[in-house]
Amino acid sequence: MEPAGALPRSCSPALEAAEPPGSPALPAEERPPAAAAAQEARRRGPGPQGPAGRGTRGGGGRAPGRRGGEPGGRARRPRVTVDSSKAKTSLEALKISLRQLRWKEFPFGRRLPCDIYWHGVSFHDNDIFSGQVNKFPGMTEMVRKITLSRAVRTMQYLFPLEYNFYPRSWILPDESSFFEKEVRMMKDRDPSWKPTFIVKPDGGCQGDGIYLIKDPSDIRLTGGLQSRPAVVQEYICKPLLVDKLKFDIRLYVLLKSLEPLEIYIAKDGLSRFCTEPYQEPTLKNLHQVFMHLTNYSLNIHSGNFIHSDNVNTGSKRTFSSILCRLSSKGVDVKKVWSDIISLVIKTIIALTPELKVYYQSDIPAGKPGPTCFQILGFDILLMKNLKPMLLEVNANPSMRIEHEQELSPGVFEIVPSPVDEEVKVAVIRDTLRLVDPQKQKKKDIQPQTLEHVSDTKEEQMDAGPPDGLEHDANRNADAGLPSLCLKQVFPKYAKQFNYLRLVDRVAALFIRFLGVKGTTKLGPTGFRTFIRNCKLSNSNFSMASVDILYIDITRRWNSMGIDHKESGMCWQAFVEAFFCLAQKKYKSLPLHEQVASLIDFCEYHLAVLDEKRLVCGRGIVERRNALVTCQTDGLQLTPAAHTSLLNSMATANKLADYRNHQ
Repeated sequence: MEPAGALPRSCSPALEAAEPPGSPALPAEERPPAAAAAQEARRRGPGPQGPAGRGTRGGGGRAPGRRGGEPGGRARRPRVTVDSSKAKTSLEALKISLRQLRWKEFPFGRRLPCDIYWHGVSFHDNDIFSGQVNKFPGMTEMVRKITLSRAVRTMQYLFPLEYNFYPRSWILPDESSFFEKEVRMMKDRDPSWKPTFIVKPDGGCQGDGIYLIKDPSDIRLTGGLQSRPAVVQEYICKPLLVDKLKFDIRLYVLLKSLEPLEIYIAKDGLSRFCTEPYQEPTLKNLHQVFMHLTNYSLNIHSGNFIHSDNVNTGSKRTFSSILCRLSSKGVDVKKVWSDIISLVIKTIIALTPELKVYYQSDIPAGKPGPTCFQILGFDILLMKNLKPMLLEVNANPSMRIEHEQELSPGVFEIVPSPVDEEVKVAVIRDTLRLVDPQKQKKKDIQPQTLEHVSDTKEEQMDAGPPDGLEHDANRNADAGLPSLCLKQVFPKYAKQFNYLRLVDRVAALFIRFLGVKGTTKLGPTGFRTFIRNCKLSNSNFSMASVDILYIDITRRWNSMGIDHKESGMCWQAFVEAFFCLAQKKYKSLPLHEQVASLIDFCEYHLAVLDEKRLVCGRGIVERRNALVTCQTDGLQLTPAAHTSLLNSMATANKLADYRNHQ
């Protein structure tokens, strides 16, 4: 009989190393036998000869090129600088990562610019105008429960089968009456249906304010829904159980770039367990949070919570240990990974359109600003049939590698958590390796070097040794470090998912007609310009109808409590208006084909318009050049002709400015 939580002997690292198509390789075990020694070695960082535990402190010479220059007089690699003054709870894991990478940390900030700024909460923790920052502007707002539900719902309208990994959701208080009517209709249709719903406050975190209900009338009005809006979802009553306990998966996802889209997934994550044996919800057990809610911040207060130094046991384990147990029971873990990757990519595709609107607001095109990347925490639940379901996305997943242990009532001690450290330090360290600015500079320089070297065969031969040394320097930068724990999934699998990126193209239209840099709402003039330039008005849809459509949709969305700091049509309202226009113009097609057809129609007319403006601008510039030639030849111009040419020159300058802006 297999002991509870024990790792089966038949599960070997070789099994995990197999890479399924469309999914990351399961993490090969790289753990030394002595777990405690390994944790201490990782905390110290790699020694002079490589990773922790390899080589001695006093023996052996330094790696060439680390100090004192290299043969041939080549300068040593400059150290990457990181501002950690705003890192907050991720500071300890960040410090360990920087020691392992041998990068320079500035814990109190720096007067000179740093290469990387590590923020603990949001993009706006610091005013930054260069370098890289580990937060995207608008990400915190994008993954709030209501905004996430709206973004996924938009995709469910277009691709219902592809986005069936998110539970059916209603937004409170805006959809309270609709929620009650829909539940009543479904019960009338199927009297045996006895659903359970889970209510999640929009701004809640760490399980705060979450509760279960059996009927819409059970929604608590304490504090008023107007003051604290929420999302209510169908509760997943048949989760996969391990040791008779419900658990969820915290998976770490790196959004390395927004344009072009680049996504990485960590090969290992955390499995967080409830602390009471699971039973399907009834009126008697509905309020037992330790049975139904997997939040670590709740279950840690349970008397049954088990802190363990073993990644295979306890109330928090590695996800790879769960997969290993499932594999030993004959489960196709490659299929599980493939489904999880698909869920992650589709969720990011749903989030990126509005995220681009926020991004251009804080970092307008043509203005100086940092580049962004961000680690996201995906909370995923495996159902009994092994289908992954998305619970939520966290913009600021906890990166703490220690926990509080109560020694006596009211007396706590900070204790290291080996499971957290093993997963989280690797995620932070390898994120930094992927965004290493020194590697990016070498990539930018390499094409120029290749062009120069390819002039003659003799020059190519002469340039060979420095190139070899440069390649060695690249390898030495990662010398002694384990292989990356982050696997690229996009654009690697872009061909499989690009057809879902329709709303991204709608966002490009929205941003084009915003007009004023730094705004996130479209004014009535901008909306009319969009209609006119895309040739969407006709005898059946006059400009008066356009104004009515704009006013009705904008007013409704503004009444839902959408940001009132600036007036105009918000992004969600524009999406609704665009879908409405698509349905009017292409009535006989499915919705996703209607939207795709309207996007093609708009992009075509805008391309024609841009080409006309380009040709017109070239003609005016040629006439301006002709004027200069006439003046140098001493020709006399009449006042009327002179004024006309000056006006043409002014118009040409304006068009040139417009093209540069575009």
